[in-house]
Amino acid sequence: MPLRKDFLWGGAIAANQVEGAWNIDDKGMSVADVATFKPHVDVKDYKAHNTVTSEMIAQARNDSEIEWYPKRRGIDFYHKYKEDIQLFAEMGFKALRISIAWTRLFPNGEEAEANEAGIAFYKNVFKELKKYDIEPIVTLSHYEMPLALSEKYNGWVDRKLVDLFVNYSEVCFKEFGEYVKYWLTFNEIDSVGRHPFTTAGIVEDKCIGYTLEEAIYQALHHQYVAAARATKLCHELISGSQMGCMLTKLTTYPNTCKPEDVLLSLESNLNNYSHADIQLFGEYPTLYKQQLKNKGITIQKEAEDDTLLKQYTADYLAFSYYMSRTESSDPTLEQTSGNTIMGVKNPYLPSTEWGWQIDPVGLKISLLELQDRYNVPLIIVENGMGAKDEVTSDGKIHDSYRIDYMKQHIKEIREAVDAGVDLFGYTSWAPIDLISVSTSQMSKRYGYIYVDQDDLGNGTLERRKKDSFYWYQQVIESNGQNLD
Repeated sequence: MPLRKDFLWGGAIAANQVEGAWNIDDKGMSVADVATFKPHVDVKDYKAHNTVTSEMIAQARNDSEIEWYPKRRGIDFYHKYKEDIQLFAEMGFKALRISIAWTRLFPNGEEAEANEAGIAFYKNVFKELKKYDIEPIVTLSHYEMPLALSEKYNGWVDRKLVDLFVNYSEVCFKEFGEYVKYWLTFNEIDSVGRHPFTTAGIVEDKCIGYTLEEAIYQALHHQYVAAARATKLCHELISGSQMGCMLTKLTTYPNTCKPEDVLLSLESNLNNYSHADIQLFGEYPTLYKQQLKNKGITIQKEAEDDTLLKQYTADYLAFSYYMSRTESSDPTLEQTSGNTIMGVKNPYLPSTEWGWQIDPVGLKISLLELQDRYNVPLIIVENGMGAKDEVTSDGKIHDSYRIDYMKQHIKEIREAVDAGVDLFGYTSWAPIDLISVSTSQMSKRYGYIYVDQDDLGNGTLERRKKDSFYWYQQVIESNGQNLD
């Protein structure tokens, strides 16, 4: 069965990883502006890369440098967006997933009026996309919430952020609604548990009178409620709009058929699903509620919360997929990394240089599981492989490894659609090299377009087409039929 004729082929980027211009045109600091490049820390040590303290925030506030704060400089998409969008159009993009930096519109998150310079920038981006008939898919919160809200309220732990987010969302809908049909509330909402500061602005040393775990569950609830309210508002303000939710699809296998291994993998998968369950079914799963009770955690709710969750569910499910993981009851087995989470190394799968195991069949499994469970339209909004690319003496980048990775995954996508999956788009991560979210590296490259910049910001920022650029171009032109 061929993919639908209006299938949304494209790529995905995030404001904090590409825009740069971190202190230009009245932009405020975001949580991403605190992240530092740590060359002496193991790339698999996610805790060391993502742990942030109040002392580190204070230091970042007083440091105006960008060398060790790579997300402050990005790849200068802020000034080069026309050039980049033209390259995306040359590949044939039907869609581009981007995010809006909250701090470009509300520098500290609480201003009475939105920053006009920020609004103007995004309008110009959307107009440029429209010029090439590229459909924007816009994420409202993608790891770039205002740093001031983390400092003042300990991020999403405080209920006040619900109203602030809804206010910010309303401005986005009113200002950009004529350009944007597809919206997403929170990028990988489940990641609050893996990196609380990056996703929700939570700082552990500010958790006074409550534990970090309690803070995580409370912040998640506030984001669920904010997502429901934003969905309601989006439908009211933008005719024909679609609001999605996004999940990190962490497909987990039992290491063996030993019952204890099967149980661990089941629990892992159910925990992963629970975040989409709440936003698509509109209520907390029974097992999730019992889990909270067993942990002694009581989520503070307001009277209308459950009704909001039930009435304003997401229209579609977006998800990221990079790798599968494996669970085992044997603590002595070798562990490997993958998308800010660890798992037992699967001997049947190859791995990237960062330890992420390559599992194309796992993407098909994920699509089948999600379709069967939710029966809503699906879109893959992140999928790709980080690698170290080399520029040859003639200025070329021969990335056959990336082509092989993408080819295998798109093949499984076609098979899943043939089996009945309602998939309406695929935006790979990322169409152009950018700053890694987990390790703040530039050398971990995903793009079809090479950007001349190293981990410390040295380089010309020149854009160069890799071999994969031309390969993806023909994939889109053939609507996924020609993968050779």
